Amino acid sequence: MELIQNTADLSAYLAADEAIDHHHPVVRETAARLAAGAADSYAYARAAFDFVRDTIPHSRDSGDPRVTWRASDVLALGTGICYAKSHALAALLRAEDIPTALCYQRLAHDDGSGHAVHGLVAVRFHGAWHRQDPRGNKPGVDARFSLDGECLAWIPDPAAGEVDYPQLYARPHPVVLDALKAAPDRSYLWKTLPDALDHEWSAGV
Repeated sequence: MELIQNTADLSAYLAADEAIDHHHPVVRETAARLAAGAADSYAYARAAFDFVRDTIPHSRDSGDPRVTWRASDVLALGTGICYAKSHALAALLRAEDIPTALCYQRLAHDDGSGHAVHGLVAVRFHGAWHRQDPRGNKPGVDARFSLDGECLAWIPDPAAGEVDYPQLYARPHPVVLDALKAAPDRSYLWKTLPDALDHEWSAGV
């Protein structure tokens, strides 16, 4: 699948915003700690991915009722769903000047009760974008950082109405951010997750 930048301006994928708040001290401190043990940008990106994937539990897996959406809150509280963890990873990568996009899939619920939008990121290395999924592994899910072929949590099945959205966004898609902001807890959020994206939205910066 060809990935499509939502904006041609590559600097947009380094910008800070209300969700990807990479100027926040918590983000900067975490980035500095991870960077201290990394030999280069690639090693840093892998370390940041592993950190978000493995040390910040997905709130559904852990049963945490809290809803986070700012990268700094995800890092400070140590919890979040896929969207929030993607915001945290994007912030850590952008903090070290690695262009990072937000991207999405449409997946069927495990219980067959419809669909939900799933969030992940794409990083830019060697002039190309590479999708990564920091959701967090569990039985049946083995996502890994890779620039040599995708190692994502899930591969959408078109026959089941699942979709890989090719758009690479510089900011969180508004339907995703609105759902996170409106949810008082994860139980409420789970009932109000967007089931599809309006891919015509084009506010890239």
